[in-house]
Amino acid sequence: MSDSVDPTEESRRQCLARLADEARTRGLQCTLTGPNGALLHVSRPNGHNTMVFAMPSSADAWSYLWSGGGSASANDPAQAADLLAASLDH
Repeated sequence: MSDSVDPTEESRRQCLARLADEARTRGLQCTLTGPNGALLHVSRPNGHNTMVFAMPSSADAWSYLWSGGGSASANDPAQAADLLAASLDH
């Protein structure tokens, strides 16, 4: 059995970690969860929360997706965190 890391899963975790860092600066609580940290649980202190998934959108780009139809490019985690924070305000 190999201990090698799947490069796609590693890229997914890196994308989610960058978003988590940005989201925390906006007062959101973030926890990597799921198999191998493949999901990001994001919540506001008021209880509004969502799960974020990162997926390849092309050969060299990733996108974030979250409940309620939210999505953003992983190329700009700061903008994605702004959109995510706004979606949790409702």
